[in-house]
Amino acid sequence: MTTAAPAAAPLRFHPLRDSSTMLRRNLERMLAYPSMTLTLIGMPVVFLLLFVYVFGGTLGAGLGGHGGRAEYANYVAPAIILMTVTATVQGTAISVAMDMTEGIIARFRTMHIARVSVLAGHVLGSLIQAMLAVAIVIGVALLTGFRPAAGPVQWVAAIGFLLAVAFALIWLAVALGQASGTVEAASNLPMPLVLLPFLGSGFVPTDSMPAGLRWFAEYQPFTPIIETLRGLLMDQPIGNDWWIALLWSAALALGGYLWSKRLFDREPAH
Repeated sequence: MTTAAPAAAPLRFHPLRDSSTMLRRNLERMLAYPSMTLTLIGMPVVFLLLFVYVFGGTLGAGLGGHGGRAEYANYVAPAIILMTVTATVQGTAISVAMDMTEGIIARFRTMHIARVSVLAGHVLGSLIQAMLAVAIVIGVALLTGFRPAAGPVQWVAAIGFLLAVAFALIWLAVALGQASGTVEAASNLPMPLVLLPFLGSGFVPTDSMPAGLRWFAEYQPFTPIIETLRGLLMDQPIGNDWWIALLWSAALALGGYLWSKRLFDREPAH
């Protein structure tokens, strides 16, 4: 009497292990191409130096109080910190587009790995890159006269808040990178995210703007984000800005994730 051969054990996905592998891949690529990271950090640093040392005296005088370059450094630094995150987001879109155009994503689709791990690797890698860039830019800001009044609790809250905002914007960038079609397009699609802080309260108070522009500045997502970060770092009241900013972040994260997942799961065109 013959016995039936035991059935083969079903293959199982390991999302955490696969995500860790993809994270390591993305970190190794960042180390292999440090010029990308330096470029992403360089742009916010240039804007910081430009606005503090070239425009800071004049713009600071319009803030009230003692005015001057030192006060403007405190005002503009939160916007520059946010711009550091948006610059990293632009790099994320480029990185994802490179994977799409080089065919590695098509290869990953055929492998027995958790599909979410491919996207998660990009998100986690970019999140680490963003926080590293933010730390460097804050260091430069301190050298230019930025003097935050935050205590330990406010610093922890500010870091957690930045992580939430960066997480949301990176998911959006992952979707933009997949939707772009080319690396060149991927470098341009996230540009509105880089420019929006200029059309908010990042560099001048919104009440100094013309009526139409002031309305847009007050209701676009980056204004409550900047005001929340400024309030935390300078130990100032933040009112309703924090929950409005977190609602925007949650909406962007959810929308970016769902869009990314839909794009990644679609069948490639032949």
